[in-house]
Amino acid sequence: MIISHKHRFIFIKTNKTAGTSFEIALSSICGPKDILTPISPKDERVRAFLGYCGPQNYQNKDVLFRAHTSASSIKKNIAPEIWETYFKFCFERNPWDKVISHYYWRGGEIKYKGLDTYLEAGELGKIKAFSQYAYGDKILVDKIYKFEQLNQAVIALKQRLELPESFRLPDYKAKSGFRKYQADYRTFYTKQQQELIGKTFKREINLMGYQF
Repeated sequence: MIISHKHRFIFIKTNKTAGTSFEIALSSICGPKDILTPISPKDERVRAFLGYCGPQNYQNKDVLFRAHTSASSIKKNIAPEIWETYFKFCFERNPWDKVISHYYWRGGEIKYKGLDTYLEAGELGKIKAFSQYAYGDKILVDKIYKFEQLNQAVIALKQRLELPESFRLPDYKAKSGFRKYQADYRTFYTKQQQELIGKTFKREINLMGYQF
């Protein structure tokens, strides 16, 4: 999560949407008064190697911001004028693809007997992002970019926030390489599993127009 006073934006970090990679990229243009939450030690080493801004200003006597702090929690803990005037954004991902990504990140067949076992273990709640950028049914952010359109998001943010032309995603991809098979996510699902994901992520699917 990043709150940039320098560029007047708030980045809400969602799970399995290239959030850490984008967070590292945004760190390159942050200033000393901006709020940046810690990422994993491995990713922090990459951020430091690149010479980007590291974790700072995320904790004081009244509040502790974490990597996946929700928009509603951020709103409660910052000045109203900051919340109202800063550009608030996050990313969302096709839920069927997101689930497979998380399944392999959590261990895939090594940890689970199969996708059914993973689904029965209650893992889906860990990657549902709707409550991170909404409160009830009300969307709290100004823009939800699609994971599938990361490069377009970079271009749009450059224009919207007047970022330097050098701003780009790093070649390093955080939390990648876990998926054993890079096949189309559709090939992993039975009809029943497909319908379960569709029901569980109904609000995200309707909001973003995703299809199986």
